[in-house]
Amino acid sequence: MGGILTIDREQFIETAKHSAGGRDVIAVVKNNAYNYGLEFAVRAFWEAGIRSFATTSLDEARHIRSYVPRALIFMMNPVRDLEAVREYELHITLPSLEYYYEHHEALAGINVHLEFAGLFNRSGFEDAPGMVEVMEHQKTLEPAEQMHIKGIWTHFGYADELEMDEYEIERGMWLGLLETLGRSGYNFDIVHSQNSASFARDGILDGHTHLRLGISLYGSRPYYSLPETDFIQSLELKAEIVQIRNIRSDQKCGYGGSYEPDGDRRIAVVDIGYGDGLLRKRAAFDCMIGGRRYPIKSLMMSHMIVEIDGAVSLSDEVVLYSNEMRIDEFTAKGVGANSEQLGALNYHSLEKVILNDTGIHQ
Repeated sequence: MGGILTIDREQFIETAKHSAGGRDVIAVVKNNAYNYGLEFAVRAFWEAGIRSFATTSLDEARHIRSYVPRALIFMMNPVRDLEAVREYELHITLPSLEYYYEHHEALAGINVHLEFAGLFNRSGFEDAPGMVEVMEHQKTLEPAEQMHIKGIWTHFGYADELEMDEYEIERGMWLGLLETLGRSGYNFDIVHSQNSASFARDGILDGHTHLRLGISLYGSRPYYSLPETDFIQSLELKAEIVQIRNIRSDQKCGYGGSYEPDGDRRIAVVDIGYGDGLLRKRAAFDCMIGGRRYPIKSLMMSHMIVEIDGAVSLSDEVVLYSNEMRIDEFTAKGVGANSEQLGALNYHSLEKVILNDTGIHQ
């Protein structure tokens, strides 16, 4: 089977409502909505009151438009199929002068958000003069030839790092850019920069119209020190035990004999592995069976080995993620970012179960 991924839709919506707090939020739903399922997440977020969505995939943007026709949909990656942008009425990023001059004629009538590279330097303009050059060049065009400069944005790549000073630096660079542009009379309808970590640290920054939230909407804490009650996780990942065995101290298990018991032991062979998206670092820790934690000893493509005791039976379920075994707990232990653990899940091999799904979606 490869594991069962269960999502409580009602809790998912409540968590999103709590995270958004009635503010204008752009929900990040890239990569199949962190593997919760794009259609599921978009419709649930819409029910939670969220009206704007961000992705990096034009194909996902097309699907979002079909799910929620009245939504604002923002493309975080540069798009070159501008006819599709018009057809689906998308907002797109404007990342550089080079992109602008290559496409400015085709950009007529399209909604764009100027992107600032900042300290993260993933993509975007390096400074205000480049943005000003674009906006001044637009003024030389006839109205029908102009694009619509609706927004400005950046990404805080260091907001998650509490031990580093870079977040304060990148935030200062960004706010300085906005101040410089504002003094020159350049203002924007939509201003967004803050991910879940930045919002948790600072609240919404002055001059910002929207938050652009990812992981907190899905129930994971951007920092382990934040209260669990503010980030209720709607997701549970569990698997079945396919066999229980007693092994001797001289019997190795797993690929290359990866598990070497230090004595006679009882083990459970569990129907989930790295082929189903379980990270190797996650398998360095424990799982939960019958409300108790047991150590994972070996991970294979379709199976894992757990060291157990006599309290475990073949009918017991093995839990890898739940509100008792939170994704952000293992983030704090060094398994990988919240989004990394979610993004690794193989939604093709896992069975997905949606709880509290009425089938009536807006």
